Amino acid sequence: MPGLNRQVAEHALGVLPGCRPLQQKIRNFAWERRQVVVEEILKLTQAGCIQEILYPTWLANVVTVKKANGQWRMCVDFTDLNKACPKDPYPLPKIDRLIDATSGHCFLSFLDMFSGYHQIPMKKEDQERTAFMTPIGNYHYKVMPFGLKNVGATYHRMVDRVFSCQIGRNLEAYVDDILVKSNSINEHLEHLRETFNTLRAYALRLNPKKCVFGATAGKFLGFMVTRPGIEANPRQIDAILQMFSPARGK
Repeated sequence: MPGLNRQVAEHALGVLPGCRPLQQKIRNFAWERRQVVVEEILKLTQAGCIQEILYPTWLANVVTVKKANGQWRMCVDFTDLNKACPKDPYPLPKIDRLIDATSGHCFLSFLDMFSGYHQIPMKKEDQERTAFMTPIGNYHYKVMPFGLKNVGATYHRMVDRVFSCQIGRNLEAYVDDILVKSNSINEHLEHLRETFNTLRAYALRLNPKKCVFGATAGKFLGFMVTRPGIEANPRQIDAILQMFSPARGK
């Protein structure tokens, strides 16, 4: 799987001195969840995201979580490892500033990275610390996985570096939420061309199924941004709109 050069970004754990490696006790899975884990391991191995490991020191369990669409997702329980890592205080932008800077534009494109976290490599010295156990062996991550402490800070630091010439001018970003904004269709096409050239230069990939191009309004960071201004997200107020009026007691 293509990804960033380490000189641009990589995720380091920074395990605190004196923290002893911990190995969790193995958990059993029902057959359906076991198949989910096995299929995910095969997919990640083929993509070059993970690698089998022998004699691990840190070792975590995998867990399966049901998604909104009813399918299962494999995650790793990095609780012990996260406790041994300090917090990365990299500053994230203020959401209200991003929303104000986005609303009022005529054309918007909402970008979604293809397995965005997996496009950032793990620091080589820390890869074996991400080891986890599965029904078909023990593996460790070669790329930045979900669930690790500070991955959001690492991702946004990468975004700030990659799009440094565009942020605030024709692009706004909050971690993995990226939006291109313009005031005319010709201008928007030029801004998208600039964005694609940047992505290509850093070997980053988008997920076309989750991207929206040339919209006049859309959801960004929980708000509906439009040319006239900001609107409430219909999904967030749907329960209130459908609420029955209280009946008077008899």
